[in-house]
Amino acid sequence: MGSMDLPDLRVAPDPADPRLTRRVSGRDQTGAVVETSVTVERPLTLYLNGQEIVTMMTILDRPEDLAVGYLLNQGMLRTDDQLTAVEYDDDLGVVVVRTERRTSFEEKLKKKTLTSGCAQGTAFGDLMEGFAEVKLDPEARLRTSELYRLLHRINTVPSLYLEAGAIHGCALAEGDRPLCYMEDVGRHNAVDKIAGWMFREGVRGSVFYTTGRLTSEMVIKTVRMDIPILVSRSGFTAWGVELAREANLTLIGRCKGKRFTVLAGEERLIWDAELSYLEEESAKHWRKNAREE
Repeated sequence: MGSMDLPDLRVAPDPADPRLTRRVSGRDQTGAVVETSVTVERPLTLYLNGQEIVTMMTILDRPEDLAVGYLLNQGMLRTDDQLTAVEYDDDLGVVVVRTERRTSFEEKLKKKTLTSGCAQGTAFGDLMEGFAEVKLDPEARLRTSELYRLLHRINTVPSLYLEAGAIHGCALAEGDRPLCYMEDVGRHNAVDKIAGWMFREGVRGSVFYTTGRLTSEMVIKTVRMDIPILVSRSGFTAWGVELAREANLTLIGRCKGKRFTVLAGEERLIWDAELSYLEEESAKHWRKNAREE
């Protein structure tokens, strides 16, 4: 594979980081002793201006981005908020986000909604707050050839998933060019990390990729992030499709090998290519990883 095929990411996983995996001994199906890498998860407690918000389980590789993205996607931070500090203490497992605007979420903290996120994630109430007001770019387009190249490039990123598994990944892209790729034990943590990074760095993109299911919450978060195209190798939920159609979000799922299905916003897709050699290689790569998983 040539160097031009490798994605030039501004943020990428570091599978060699010793904090993220641990070697554990066990036995395989034959009884033989084996040693394998397992993903390490740790608690992170988030405070906003002195108020404790939530404790989440995470791999803790980008706690500041995770904290800011979580607050944005829960509607606790506004897009026009000015951050005065984002402080992380590794010893305490605490991150504190401070804003110029005074905040208080006593009532919001009392109302939670059980979501379909990994490990029965909870999101605070008013999930749909501001959803109807978002106007996604109607001029955004994605060629099928770009989609195939994007999936291939994402599949070539060295990742914690390939090192140890038990992880979800998300990527922000512009067309077929991935800008960043992040992972975590919960797929929504990975989404929130990218949301936080986008906010802190002032970055935008037209395509969001996730390894997770295309649920209502995944759709809501993508719309909140003002990204017009959402792609996944996984499937859909009915409410996720309904919300995507309501928001005019392009929703592409079941991206496996030569196949994909688009159930909303299909006017943004341009069918212009069959699979080339690179896409065939990407499909082989995906099938090999699926078997090993």
